[in-house]
Amino acid sequence: MSADLWLVVGLGNPGPSYAGNRHNAGFMVLDVLAGRVGGKFKAHKARADVLEGRLAGARVVLAKPRTYMNESGGPVKGLCDFYKVPLERVVVVHDELDIPFSALRLKKGGGDNGHNGLRSITKSLGGKDYLRVRFGVGRPPGRMDAAAFVLKDFSATERRELDLNVEQAADAVEALIVHGLDAAQNTFHAG
Repeated sequence: MSADLWLVVGLGNPGPSYAGNRHNAGFMVLDVLAGRVGGKFKAHKARADVLEGRLAGARVVLAKPRTYMNESGGPVKGLCDFYKVPLERVVVVHDELDIPFSALRLKKGGGDNGHNGLRSITKSLGGKDYLRVRFGVGRPPGRMDAAAFVLKDFSATERRELDLNVEQAADAVEALIVHGLDAAQNTFHAG
C-alpha cells in the first residue's frame, strides 16, 4: 500500500457485555465512520476487524482490535506492518478520563496517562508519535475506581448526548485526516 493510507483504530473491549461501556467509546466512533465509508468490518489476521475504503476522499483502514484493551498494541502493530502505515498516519480514538464528558481533544504523541490501550500501542509500535482523538468520559464520581468507572455503561443522562458526541468525534477524525492536526484542533477544541 502507498504512503497516502491512514490507519484509524478505535479502542474498546470485544463482546456484547462491553458494548455500552465508556471504555468502548473508540469502537462507537469507528462504527459511525464505517457507516460513512459504507461497508462492513471483516476479520483480519492481525486480530482486528477492519474495513478498507475512503473517508472524506482519503484512503483509510478502519480497525477495531479483537483483543482486550490492554493488548491492543499487537493488532495495531500487525496492521501497521501489513498495510505499511507509518506511525504518523495512525489515528487512535479512545476514551479519556481527564477530559469532561462531551469534550474532545486531539493531539499527537504524549504519555498514556494510565490508559492501558495506549500503553500497549506505544510499546508495540516503539513510539508514541501517533495521532489521538481523545473522547472525554469525565472522572469517576466520589472515590470510585477509574478502572471500574470506564467499564460501566454511560449514564442515562450521558446517553442522551452520546450519539451527538460520537458523531462529533467521527467528524474530528475526518478533519484530522483531511485538514491536519492544527486545523482540526482549532475546530474541535473551541468547545
